[in-house]
Amino acid sequence: MTIKLMLFKSGEDIIADVSEMCVGEDDERRVIGYRLEKPCIVKMRNPTDVEEDANGTIRKSGFEVSLFPWMPLSAESNIPVPSDWLITMVEPVTKLKGMYIEDVLNYGQDNQTDSTGEQRETDQ
Repeated sequence: MTIKLMLFKSGEDIIADVSEMCVGEDDERRVIGYRLEKPCIVKMRNPTDVEEDANGTIRKSGFEVSLFPWMPLSAESNIPVPSDWLITMVEPVTKLKGMYIEDVLNYGQDNQTDSTGEQRETDQ
């Protein structure tokens, strides 16, 4: 399992279990695209909690992260994307990766948890 956070030319932040689509062999092997298993759009929203420090400065704490299915009307969960559509691909922060695994990949496999798909993050 290779979970990555990607930025597409469309401006979308997508998290998915990613595998390469390649042509050729050995030295002539090149990546022509990626297969995204259960891709989700990552949305961040402004913080809703407001705190006032000792100096009277108002500070918003954290931010909210939500995951939404990318191409939700597709009958397929494994979606090919050409490599020229990708701007960059990085390792997601630990909390986002855990949220994706729990709420998307493991959804329905563990009935003991009640997850809403949203998580509060704090400024780092």
